[in-house]
Amino acid sequence: MARHVRSLIAISWSVMAAAGFGVAMAQQPAAKPAGALRGRVDIRRVAPVPERRPGTSELSAPLPREATDRRRAVVFLESAPRGAFEDRELPRVKLDQRRETFVPHVLAIMTGTTVDFPNSDATFHNVFSLSKTQRFDLGRYPQGRSKSVRFDRPGVVRVFCDIHSHMSAFIVVFSHPYFAVTDADGRYRIDGIPAGTYSVSAWYEGDTRDTRSITIPESGNADLDFTIN
Repeated sequence: MARHVRSLIAISWSVMAAAGFGVAMAQQPAAKPAGALRGRVDIRRVAPVPERRPGTSELSAPLPREATDRRRAVVFLESAPRGAFEDRELPRVKLDQRRETFVPHVLAIMTGTTVDFPNSDATFHNVFSLSKTQRFDLGRYPQGRSKSVRFDRPGVVRVFCDIHSHMSAFIVVFSHPYFAVTDADGRYRIDGIPAGTYSVSAWYEGDTRDTRSITIPESGNADLDFTIN
């Protein structure tokens, strides 16, 4: 009887393995082929830097300001491919306050990201936003202190300091990882995009300036340039 039961168990495992149910026989679905999108955003008219209002103690020698690149654009997919919303670990990022300037001027992040706002100046700052995407007011805090905000909704967040009216920055929040901020030469690259046809947009200083269609190959690169006047 025991021998008969063992034989039935052995036959059952053989049938299950042949049908693909066995642990050793299980296979993970093959990863979809992915390509990359790259190109350049040519910004013909750069956004002006707001004039700084010097304090009474520095009228004769205004403090130097941090150089900030106003040619930075953001390129992104208008709609995310399948699998873009899988859970992933998100790093904390920093938007510094240095020489009465937000550095960087443009920050692109995914929803769920926490942004730290350290004060690196020898003066008080107060970081706030009245944007519909994320309203907050961190209050005034001195040099060496840092406060943070978690961004859970996609959209554009304009950031200001209520003490220094010339300070401003953009935080662009996406619900997927298919975006990139251009470098100093206007170039960008977005990796790991599943093959397919997508609408791709270029964003600059608060507005989407251009949208194009592009087909991403199963491997290799697709090239797409933008010009913003």
